[in-house]
Amino acid sequence: MLQGLAFYLLAATAVVSGLLVVTARNPVHSVLWLILAFFSSAGLFVLMGAEFLAMLLVVVYVGAVAVLFLFVVMMLDVDFVRLREGYARYLPLGGIVAGILLAEMIMVSMAVVQGGAAREATGPAAAAADASNIETIGRVLYTDYVYFFQAAGIVLLIAMIGAIVLTLRHKPGVKRQDVSRQVGRDAKTAMEVKSVQTGVGVTPEELR
Repeated sequence: MLQGLAFYLLAATAVVSGLLVVTARNPVHSVLWLILAFFSSAGLFVLMGAEFLAMLLVVVYVGAVAVLFLFVVMMLDVDFVRLREGYARYLPLGGIVAGILLAEMIMVSMAVVQGGAAREATGPAAAAADASNIETIGRVLYTDYVYFFQAAGIVLLIAMIGAIVLTLRHKPGVKRQDVSRQVGRDAKTAMEVKSVQTGVGVTPEELR
């Protein structure tokens, strides 16, 4: 009884949070709702006995990806007025993409209902009767789906680099470190001797 109540509560929270992610007007609020959806999904994984997946969801997605999105959204200077102007223009394309995704989800659901997802694993990644959850996931990831696993890591790395590039701005009047100039300097450019007059000192322009 208690387990069923927890399942319905976590499932309802995950569904509502997912809807609020795409309907919230403020991007910061969308990221916060996304974090709540991740936590709810992690709770569902715990109820299913997949503690390792729940830990990965919290540590990787909540602790790294979602927090990264939150800081990037907060640091970006988003023009919300201009963003809303392009909503009507891209609405047909978004509807087409949403229709394709809906059709794929219906096909997958029908396959699950017909028993396609209930087949027993075969081959080298087949789970033993006494194998733990972590051991089973390791066999699947590093045997059948090793290339997909590496591709997902590359995509996350590219996303992180893209977020850093988007937030890296060059403001005028701010001194920045030039590593190549520092490494390539010699004795003539590393030090400059100035003749300082007594009682006058050195002006800030001369120090530059």
